[in-house]
Amino acid sequence: MLCQENTVHYCSLTFVVGGVLYLLRQISTHMPYGRYVDTKSPGMMVPAKAGWFIQELPSFLVPVLLFLMTESLPGIGRHLLLWTFGLHYFQRTFVYSPLTKGRPSPLYIVVSAVSFCSVNGFLQGHYMLHCSQYHSEWHRDTRLITGLLMFFTGMAINIHSDYILRNLRKPGEVSYKIPRGGMFELVSGANFFGEIVEWCGYAVASWSFPAFSFALFTICSIGPRAYHHHRYYLERFKDYPKSRKAVIPFLL
Repeated sequence: MLCQENTVHYCSLTFVVGGVLYLLRQISTHMPYGRYVDTKSPGMMVPAKAGWFIQELPSFLVPVLLFLMTESLPGIGRHLLLWTFGLHYFQRTFVYSPLTKGRPSPLYIVVSAVSFCSVNGFLQGHYMLHCSQYHSEWHRDTRLITGLLMFFTGMAINIHSDYILRNLRKPGEVSYKIPRGGMFELVSGANFFGEIVEWCGYAVASWSFPAFSFALFTICSIGPRAYHHHRYYLERFKDYPKSRKAVIPFLL
């Protein structure tokens, strides 16, 4: 399959612009997810487990189909794609989704997420399989090594933080509690921090515009969620640790 350079460039640029606009929108309003979902509002709701599975699946499935059904360039690009991008979405689709205890999501949110994940799955998969060109010594490059360390560190933080959140409440409990342990001792949005570190690491390791644009979109998308969570905790719990930041340890 030939590299579609214009498609890659304009899709990446769209992620950059879209991410900034999404950030500006979230500054002034809550998006309907998690605790901010009004389950009594009109419109179809999708159960949490099904919603997460459906919306995360394209990010895993599209690159895999591209890998299996198209000719790709030899080299490290395909391995980066499979063992970083693919690994993350395998975990989110087949491990996180069945375990989640979140609230239902509005159907339009799930549809929007499916659309985004399908486009991003194609963008990252197509670029790494059909466009990327790395020199023969890239496996020793500082950017690759640093990026992979960031990616797997972020993934570990993300998975561990999700585990803490899932086990905050005992069966039958509905009230929110203060998360403790791991990176939650430093930030309110430890799971978001982990995912941001992941995709920044992927961007550094691949050193590509599509990966950087996705990392930026991720920051703009889930960074404000961490801020809203942080403000919610501070308002709800008088004993909430004042030393915690929202999403970046010691800074923000």
